[in-house]
Amino acid sequence: MNEVKRPDKRAERSRRTRERVVEAARELFVAQGYGATNLQEVADRAGVAVQTVYFVFRNKRTLFKDVVDTSIAGDAKPVATMDREWFRAACAEPTAAGQLRAHVHGTRDILGRVAPIMPLIAAAAATDPEIAAQWPDGPDPRYTVQYAAAEALVGKPDTRPGLSIEMAADLLFGLLSPQLYLIFVRDRDWSPDAWEEWARTALTSQLCADPG
Repeated sequence: MNEVKRPDKRAERSRRTRERVVEAARELFVAQGYGATNLQEVADRAGVAVQTVYFVFRNKRTLFKDVVDTSIAGDAKPVATMDREWFRAACAEPTAAGQLRAHVHGTRDILGRVAPIMPLIAAAAATDPEIAAQWPDGPDPRYTVQYAAAEALVGKPDTRPGLSIEMAADLLFGLLSPQLYLIFVRDRDWSPDAWEEWARTALTSQLCADPG
C-alpha cells in the first residue's frame, strides 16, 4: 500500500517567511533606497526576528539580489524568462501581430515589478563593488531574451519584408526597456494599460507588414 505523501509544513512555512521578507525588503528599498534600509527594518516589516533574516539571507547584499531576481521572475522558482510559459506561448503564436500582443503583455507584467528597482540597482552597484560584481559586464540578459523573441518573430507571414533578427531585437530591446517604461508610467503618469497599448501599436507598426 502506497503511503500518501503529506505536505511538508515546515518547508511551506519557510517559503512563506522568505516571501514576506523579500516583499518587505522590496517595499523598503523602493521607498528609502538600498543604502538607507537596514535589516532590522526589513524584519520588522516582515514580522520576523532579524536573526531569521540573517539566517535565510546572510546579509543585505544577498537579500537585495533575491529582490531583483524575484522581481524579474515574479516568483522564486529557478526558471529563466525564456523557459517561462508566457514567453513560450507568445513565441508560438502563428502571426507576428499575435506574438507581439502576447509578448508586450507579458513584458508589461515584468516591467511593472522591475522598473521601480532599476534605479536602485544602479545606485547600489555604484557604491558597493560586491553588488556590482553580482551583475558582471557582458551581454545584457534582457537583450538575450529580446533576441530570442525576435528569432521567433522574423519569418512569420505578417512580418515586415526584409526585417532582420537584429533589427527586430533592437526595437524590442529599446521600446520595451525599463527606462522608457518609467518615463511614461512614472514620469508622465500613464497607466500600465496605456503604455501596453502604445508599445504594442508602435512595435506592430515597425515590425509587421502594412495591412492590405
